[in-house]
Amino acid sequence: MDIRVGRSMRGAGRRSSWMAAGLALAVLAASACSGAPSRPRSDAGPETVVLASRQTTDEAAKTLASLRRVDDLPLYEMTYSGDYDALVNLTSTPTPSPFGCSLFIASGDRDRPLFGRNFDWDPNPGLVLHTDPPDGYASISIVDMAYLGIGADPTGDRRLLNAPLLPFDGMNERGLVVGLAADDSGSLTPDPNKPTVGSVRVLRLVLDEAATVDEALAVFGRYNLDFDDGPPLHYLIADATGASAVVEFVDGRMRVLPGERSWQVLTNIRLADVDEAQRNRDRRYETASTALGRAGGRVDSRAAMDILRAVAQSHTRWSVTYELRTGEVRVVTGQRWETVHEYRLRMSN
Repeated sequence: MDIRVGRSMRGAGRRSSWMAAGLALAVLAASACSGAPSRPRSDAGPETVVLASRQTTDEAAKTLASLRRVDDLPLYEMTYSGDYDALVNLTSTPTPSPFGCSLFIASGDRDRPLFGRNFDWDPNPGLVLHTDPPDGYASISIVDMAYLGIGADPTGDRRLLNAPLLPFDGMNERGLVVGLAADDSGSLTPDPNKPTVGSVRVLRLVLDEAATVDEALAVFGRYNLDFDDGPPLHYLIADATGASAVVEFVDGRMRVLPGERSWQVLTNIRLADVDEAQRNRDRRYETASTALGRAGGRVDSRAAMDILRAVAQSHTRWSVTYELRTGEVRVVTGQRWETVHEYRLRMSN
């Protein structure tokens, strides 16, 4: 269940807070990558769907007009103008989740930390989304558009205005980056004193509010995460200093595994209370960890893409690298490694 609460001050006091409007009706149950978020029901058309938009009419029109097709995955790009309610509720239904994802942070000597990620899932359209909310950090993230309930032609579909709510990975202007993967062994016992948010929605809260790993962990600590309608997730977080941490949910409670080397890897196996020999039984974990170890965690975007290629699966939809100091983002779709889409987020770190 995803209980809506008023929005708090975002961006470490960078901008003024405001009280979010009205309670929507239903539930966002989201989880991805061998647990992808449950897809919002699409039986309600674009005119009746609950929207997160807190935009003026002109801002909404500008957002929809910014949509452009990048390639034939298809991958789209869109810039969100104005504000949104990051805690509005959507209606969703459970989705089976048989696949997996791979993520890593290579902090090297911490002068140019780099985050890499494969998203492995169904053949759905992707969306590179630019956001800059008035009370949060600007960010760039990637969304699987199917979970917005959008079909083959997204042009003019107002459900695009919900895109900020479902980032599967992303980086904000302070160099804070976060991604998720499924962990079927995870469990969380809800704290009745905390509000509950969807397990993908929490990424939006982190991107909007946190500049460091510690601040991101504080965001996680303020909420119960809803795993009811999909497999539980675990998360890899990193910041521009090269610090990183994995967040998992073990025996009903949140566990934090800080990065202890110049790299950290996450796939779909639990890491808490598991030694390295056991972790290396997972092929993708072992492949990425070995490559990063040999490089001492010092990899550029090309080497990072080579690692993502080595751990790709037949259903890898996108591979992305985020450079946490420079704001450079490189995206490959459908394992077409020779074609790299490049973006740059203006950083304030």
